[in-house]
Amino acid sequence: MTTTAERRGPQQDRSRATRARLLEAAITCLAELGWTASTVAVVAERAGVSRGAAQHHFPTREALFTAALEHVSEVRAEELRHELGRLPGREPDTAAVVELVFGLFSGTLFRAALALWVAAAAEPQLREQIVPLEARIGREIHRIVVELLGVDEQVPGVRETVQATLDLARGLGLANLLTDDGRRRERIAAQWARILDTTLAPER
Repeated sequence: MTTTAERRGPQQDRSRATRARLLEAAITCLAELGWTASTVAVVAERAGVSRGAAQHHFPTREALFTAALEHVSEVRAEELRHELGRLPGREPDTAAVVELVFGLFSGTLFRAALALWVAAAAEPQLREQIVPLEARIGREIHRIVVELLGVDEQVPGVRETVQATLDLARGLGLANLLTDDGRRRERIAAQWARILDTTLAPER
């Protein structure tokens, strides 16, 4: 005889799988179609689930896309933590860290996040959810980059230097949206790594 708990397990697994598909589809739709065209119905179709199932998990469009950005950002942060876990006991490779940071502001996630930022600037209801989320994500990414570089941001100037790295990466990500800016990015990344080595050397 199947117990209630045994039935609940597979149901919860299916529910988690459905939710994950919706979140991934939401990010893909945002990156490819933009905010206006990325309706709940479109995301549900891309995820292969019914619109009703999508609304069961996410009652509003804003809730769906905010959760999607948070989910994928957590995945990227976990990737950074994985890289951080490989560093203990040896000198950080500044060039590798810069490439890692620049990579955060390219590709599907960055395009999706940008679509949400633009939409949030014009829609107060969405902005109320996106602003605190972005602040939290930004603080976490900043903290991880500080650890990747192996520096102490209590030292004057270090925090600003790390933030400049993130701001530079974001700007280069924007420049890469319309045309392939890869070669110029590589040159800038190499130069910025040299600047960081010179600027942060006393703090290591």
